[in-house]
Order: sequence, then C-alpha cells, then structure tokens
Amino acid sequence: MTYEEIKKQANEAVNELLKVARLKKGDIFVIGCSSSEIKGANIGKGSDVDAAKAVYDGIYPVLSEKGVYLAAQCCEHLNRAIIVERAALLPGTEICNVVPQLHAGGSFAMTVYQNAADPVAVEEIKADAGMDIGDTLIGMHLKHVAVPVRIATKHIGEANVVCARTRPKFIGGSRAVYDDVLSGGDIKR
Repeated sequence: MTYEEIKKQANEAVNELLKVARLKKGDIFVIGCSSSEIKGANIGKGSDVDAAKAVYDGIYPVLSEKGVYLAAQCCEHLNRAIIVERAALLPGTEICNVVPQLHAGGSFAMTVYQNAADPVAVEEIKADAGMDIGDTLIGMHLKHVAVPVRIATKHIGEANVVCARTRPKFIGGSRAVYDDVLSGGDIKR
C-alpha cells in the first residue's frame, strides 16, 4: 500500500464520518491509529512513520478547514494519553510532560505532535467524534454517549476502521422533550 493510497483512504473515511457527525468549529475529533496494522503487522510491532504521515495528510486538512481540533491517542506505552493543540483544552486542564516517540506513543501521535502549532499531552479528553484505525480502542476518549457510525471505508491499508460520533445524554424519561438536532437524529418517536 502506497503513501497516496493510504492518504486517499484516510481522506475518504474522515469525509464520510464528518457528513454524519455534524461537528462544529472548536469540536474535538480523536484518532487512534496503528501504523503497524495499516501495513499489515500486529499492532505495536511494525510502526511506520510514512503510513502515519499519510493518514495525517489525508485527515488533518479536512478537520482544519472546518475548525475542528485533531486529538491523537498515544499507544499503551503512554497509557493512551492524548496529543492535542493547547487551544483545544478547557481552562485549567492539567497537561503531562511527555513527547511521543516511535515506540512510546506511536508514529501517529508523534506525527501530530511534530506538526502541531502548540502541542500538549493530556491524560484524557472528551471528544465529539472519533476514528479508530487498527483496533486501538478510542472509546475512553469520547463523550459519554458514543454512537457508532458505519462508513463505506472499512479499512485504511490493512487496518480496520471503526467510527463514532457522540450526542448529549437523554434525561427526563417519557415526559421529556428532546432536541432532534442535538441528538443527531437519534430520537425514536
């Protein structure tokens, strides 16, 4: 799989998800990405900076154009910390002192860190949507009500792609009235 093919697949996947996710300027989009899985190796066993860069180059311009922040989940060696622009954080969010590396953070988090204007690491974030490339388990970094999104792009390279958007919690039971726009069309009547 070439750089251009990976970039194209990543671009198609993010565009498909964004059509459904209804993200707004300032929202956060989390990505967990195993470059090993993209290249057909087991997660953590064949990190590939070029594959990570291809995914970044396919996704980041699309998010940037919409004013959506990219958050990159690090690998388990950094406890799945998040790399994100400082501007995306709420005031008072505690940051961590770590710079992701190829085998401690992963090639995608390293790529995001190297290309960010003011990157920081945090232990957790509550993203509005996300993409899991290679079964990296991003669920812990999504807002509480994650809704699976089925897209036509099932793989980037050899890696499985799983997507989700989030919606606010429904509270109040049978007497409550809900805003269908906030729910993303999830209201069953």
